[in-house]
Amino acid sequence: MNFFLTIILDGLIQASWLFIVALGLTLVFGVLKILNIAHGSFYALGAYIAATAVTMVAARGLPPSVGFVAMLLSVALIASAVGLLLERGLLKMFYGRDEVVLLLVTYAVFLILEDVTKLIWGVNPIYATQPYELFGNLEFAGLYYVGYDLVLIPISAAVGFAIWFGLNRTVIGKIVLAVIHNEEMSVSMGVRVNRVYAIAFAFGVLLAALAGALTAPKISMQPGLSSDVIILSFAIVVIGGLGSVEGAAVGAILVGLARAASVHLMPQAELFMIYLIMAAVLLFRPEGLFKRETARRI
Repeated sequence: MNFFLTIILDGLIQASWLFIVALGLTLVFGVLKILNIAHGSFYALGAYIAATAVTMVAARGLPPSVGFVAMLLSVALIASAVGLLLERGLLKMFYGRDEVVLLLVTYAVFLILEDVTKLIWGVNPIYATQPYELFGNLEFAGLYYVGYDLVLIPISAAVGFAIWFGLNRTVIGKIVLAVIHNEEMSVSMGVRVNRVYAIAFAFGVLLAALAGALTAPKISMQPGLSSDVIILSFAIVVIGGLGSVEGAAVGAILVGLARAASVHLMPQAELFMIYLIMAAVLLFRPEGLFKRETARRI
């Protein structure tokens, strides 16, 4: 019994931060129709910024709780600014071009950010573990977990609910949904689509960076961090359906449980299991589990 509970808890912990990353990716695709290859780089950028903030707070002898707040605030400010600058300064020049062109532009951004992080933070591993001790150790059904890991689950649920509520129960969210469903009609109704694009892209970058900040105390920051995350994120949104918040949640849980089960039962098949689930979903639901089929325009 404890064995299966361990797999479920490990899977949910994995799914928690992956969900936040995938949420940003699927939001950007839903609004801007951009498959953002650079999304993993924003995750890595958030992790590095968080590590720097935590290290600076720890150097002044302040408690880990201050470091936790500092890393979230610093990531929110810097990631939002980077997202706005990239969208206004680069991406908007390519709107209306072929989707492959936009894909290549985001790939170029991915390569540039990889080198930028190496120039700023170097190639040696960086650790910022102080917030990881913030919640101590917790017992759940006879199992002992680091409290920080378990706290990630309600945090990701709160983020997901906030996004869902914002999109479905607020005026701004309904404007964003209008742009997602029919951009031309939104423009004719007076919606400033370019402003929606900028806010959506900046928010997507913020979500990726937030996930990076939340995982920073658990991992070592080093080059290559972004590549692993973008592969898992794409798998999640493909399983759930591009542009679907509910799909991102279900996809993250499936990927998290698959990774946890593989680690405990067959570690060498960790990535294979994820690709197997993705292939099975694509075989029966090419649009993903939650994306509705749309009529093709002729």
